[in-house]
Amino acid sequence: MIFRQLFEPDTATYSYLLGCEFSQKAVLIDPVAGDVEHYIALLNELELTLIYTMETHVHADHITGAGLLRDKLGSKGVVHRDAGAMCADLLVTDGVQLQVGEIEILVRHTPGHTSGCVSYVAGDRVFSGDALFIDGCGRTDFQQGDAGMLYDSITQKLFTLPPDTLVYPGHDYNGKTVSTIKQEIATNARLGGGKTREEFIEIMANLNLPYPRYIDEALPANQACGQPDKQESVRQG
Repeated sequence: MIFRQLFEPDTATYSYLLGCEFSQKAVLIDPVAGDVEHYIALLNELELTLIYTMETHVHADHITGAGLLRDKLGSKGVVHRDAGAMCADLLVTDGVQLQVGEIEILVRHTPGHTSGCVSYVAGDRVFSGDALFIDGCGRTDFQQGDAGMLYDSITQKLFTLPPDTLVYPGHDYNGKTVSTIKQEIATNARLGGGKTREEFIEIMANLNLPYPRYIDEALPANQACGQPDKQESVRQG
């Protein structure tokens, strides 16, 4: 499998390119609108055809590149059916498996940060979005957040993966790039080391995090697959 981990520094967002070296088909997980031209250049360099853009959720911190890539390359947008982005081409649910060449990608519904969060399992790695971070997790104080639900998602859907599964998160603010399920079970500051559900809920209730910097712009844009102007023109037409 061809694999690239891509980083957008303004919002500390990771995007991921997965490509099948036999079919030359590819997917992008959590693409950022401002990096679309970079993605296209990389796809051309690797001689890959983009089939899907796959969102782990409707983001509140950056605008997705899904709509722009659909226009430019004909790729199809994938989100969970509860994510609130009905403009997507494919609305998935827990247990759906997507085939891209020889790459099999399993959808695991991991709500809690938002109700429509998913993680994508591909071989020996999981792309955990804003559910599970390296030594942390997504916040649960807005956008259908629910700390108890997030604890259940992580412990039941992610911590049950093989211990050596590589964890690739949606963000990292400290320069970390990859972890493992075994490491997060043991040392994750918010829910590792055997923390109970009640302990986790208490931790999440006392984070006192600032209001998301780009939420007022990003959330409505992402509900329109990154193209709010086009969505509005469709309504008016």
